[in-house]
Amino acid sequence: MSESSLQLPLFDEKSERPGPTPGFSVRKSSRAKRLSIKVFPRGRVEVVVPRRTSAHAVRSFVEENRDWIDRARDSFAEHYTPASFVLPDVISLPAIDERVIVRYRPEANASNVRYRFSHGILTLSGATGSAELCVKAMQRWLSGVARKAFSTRLESLSVMTGIPYERVHIRMQRTCWGSRSSSGTISLNLCLLFLAPELVRYLLIHELCHGRHMNHSKRFWRLVGAFEPKYRSLDKRLGAAWRDVPPWLGVY
Repeated sequence: MSESSLQLPLFDEKSERPGPTPGFSVRKSSRAKRLSIKVFPRGRVEVVVPRRTSAHAVRSFVEENRDWIDRARDSFAEHYTPASFVLPDVISLPAIDERVIVRYRPEANASNVRYRFSHGILTLSGATGSAELCVKAMQRWLSGVARKAFSTRLESLSVMTGIPYERVHIRMQRTCWGSRSSSGTISLNLCLLFLAPELVRYLLIHELCHGRHMNHSKRFWRLVGAFEPKYRSLDKRLGAAWRDVPPWLGVY
């Protein structure tokens, strides 16, 4: 049985407006109690379902909510214009105040892409003609950067708040910025590297506070407010922070 956890959504679910979809993906979850639909800024639609849900039930649920999905996608389209997919020459990481130059070195007959980072330059070598392999290599590098940066900050905030945790996992996630399991594991989205430092700090405090309250009760928010008085405005900003994640990363 998977351990229970609380997740801080990647998007503010209250502001996600419904909309239909010609196609959708299905994600089965052992924690899901009912069917739900997520519409993402770039139009992707995901249906989260309890295990053992039939394909017929999923299709019926999507059809029943088609108008809601359409409205959501239309709403995102009004406020968001997707950028063209172009591999980056520069990667800006506001969370750690770094700007990295990316260089591509193709190699004949290569079947993978390696990375090397030195003095502010990320060099990708190998089958760099494959955008997919290049993105995966950059994701691996970003995961290491995030682990080093966020582990240090989380440890410092744990001391400040007096709230312990067991370990940190860094993941490439599509649906949430972070989560904390009942066993004390804090999972963080590597995409946090593209956010402002104050948003990352708030997210880390948020997840630490779940060590005292595994819910979003009034007591939980009072605890968060004791360490971050501006949590309301920061939480709102975090709900819209997906705009800061570059398209090439392939999150949406």
